[in-house]
Amino acid sequence: MNKRLYRSEKDKFLGGVCAGLGDYFGIDATVVRLIFVLITIFGGSGILIYLILWLITPAEPLANQD
Repeated sequence: MNKRLYRSEKDKFLGGVCAGLGDYFGIDATVVRLIFVLITIFGGSGILIYLILWLITPAEPLANQD
């Protein structure tokens, strides 16, 4: 099965980007959120990167509903 990057719908805080990245890389979403905060504080581009990922990353597909 191919692993795909999606924005998380179940563990999202704002847009689901960090939770999706955490699921994709197998790490906790809190660690990814902390990395984005540190990039924003020290580099200033964390918010821009997050917004771009929010726009280009598809939402997680919904489970089969009957």
